[in-house]
Amino acid sequence: MRLGISLTSAYSSATSARDGARWMIERAAAARGADLDSLFIGDHHSTGTGAYYQNTPMMGRLLAEWGDKPAGVLFLLPLWNPVLVAEQVGTLASIHQGRFIMQCAIGRDDAASPAMGVNAKYRPSMFEESLDIVRRLLKGETVSSDGRFKISNAIVSPVTPEPLEVWIGGSVSPSIDRAARLAEGWIADGTRAGNAEIAAQTAEYLERAQMHGRAPAAVAVRRNVFVGSTDEEAAEVLAPILDRFTGDRSSMLYGSAETVAEQLKPLAEMGITDVIVRSLIPEQHGLTMKSIARLAEVRERIADL
Repeated sequence: MRLGISLTSAYSSATSARDGARWMIERAAAARGADLDSLFIGDHHSTGTGAYYQNTPMMGRLLAEWGDKPAGVLFLLPLWNPVLVAEQVGTLASIHQGRFIMQCAIGRDDAASPAMGVNAKYRPSMFEESLDIVRRLLKGETVSSDGRFKISNAIVSPVTPEPLEVWIGGSVSPSIDRAARLAEGWIADGTRAGNAEIAAQTAEYLERAQMHGRAPAAVAVRRNVFVGSTDEEAAEVLAPILDRFTGDRSSMLYGSAETVAEQLKPLAEMGITDVIVRSLIPEQHGLTMKSIARLAEVRERIADL
């Protein structure tokens, strides 16, 4: 099992814009120091109050801290022009000295769609059309389209140095099937879903991948995490969160490094190959940095799973 990290890129108005950006840079360096297996950041738009750091410029900066292990960016494809996505991915993959992974998803039916001028009911067809265009552009093709996206004779350079690797996120049956049919990997959103729910989704994904004749490069899940020096410290730090949390506690990883490693074992047993962690306390930078450093021990403990 591999252990990666997705850096929080949205912060409340209580955090200054420069502090939030600095925290992301320092956390990327800490993740490299912990020898984590992958680095990702997400995608949101029209977020309102607080700061959200846009993924492509931020990843360009983070790659200077990261090294040559896999890295990638999430794109909510219906909200982007596919030519721009291909240009961004080609540039980032050329900056990076290792494997670059394009994560993508449809996104929630929220305020972002109308803010970006997208009719939410067309998101599934827009997603598939966009992914096809991006892939063709990054193979060096000249692409025209008269579908949801109106494109005439588009061509991009640079293209990705290696063939594009795509992971699709989704937790409902249509999106799970879409990942099995179209992508090299799948990402389950386990930030609230417990182990039983993730096990069912994983079994469905593996069945659909086999049906579509695909051998997944990655079966991934996101998990919120805090690694304390002891179980007691972790429980004390997280007490305000745990007191108001109404979801499945197995959706969170917390405790000492030994305890967190034990919490990861059920995921390995159900077929998960990659756990992508996010901070449970992203606006407590000092504690988050210590948690990332302790992930080095967690990674060592799960290396043989």
